[in-house]
Amino acid sequence: MIYIGDSMISNKEYDKLVQKYSHDSPIWKDCLMAFLIGGLICAIGQGFQNLYQYLGMNKDNAGSMVSVTLVFLGILLTFIGWYDNIAKHGGAGTLVPITGFANSIASPAIEFKSEGLVLGLGVKMFVIAGPVLVYGISASVLCGLILQILSLFGIKPL
Repeated sequence: MIYIGDSMISNKEYDKLVQKYSHDSPIWKDCLMAFLIGGLICAIGQGFQNLYQYLGMNKDNAGSMVSVTLVFLGILLTFIGWYDNIAKHGGAGTLVPITGFANSIASPAIEFKSEGLVLGLGVKMFVIAGPVLVYGISASVLCGLILQILSLFGIKPL
C-alpha cells in the first residue's frame, strides 16, 4: 500500500497512475540536445579562455578566470530562473560542466533563503553538492595514498 496525500492506494493502482502520467523519453533527441547544450557551454568557456588570453593573461590564469566566470554565469542564470529552462532542453548537458555544479549549489540556497542566512542559505547550499564534494575529495585522497604506496615499491603510474 502506498500513501498519496491522506489516501492509501494499492501497488496496482499506483502502477496504473504511473502509466497514465508517464511518457516515453525520446532518448536520441535527449542525447543530441545534451550534446549540443553541453557543447555550447564548453564553447562559451573556450571563448572566454581565448578572450582572457587575448587580454594578456597566461594560460593558467585565463583557465582560472574561465572557471570563475562560468560559475558566476551558472549562479546568475539560476537566480534569474533561466538555468532550469535551459536544463529542460539540455538535460545532462547542463549538469556536466562547472555551470551545473554552480547550479546545484545555488538552487537550494535560493529556495531556502527565506529560512535565514544560517539555517536556510548556509545549511541548504550543500544539500546536493555536499555528497559530490565529500566523495570527490575522499576519492582523490584515496588515489593519492595508493600512488604514494606504489611509489614506495618503485612502481610509477602510467
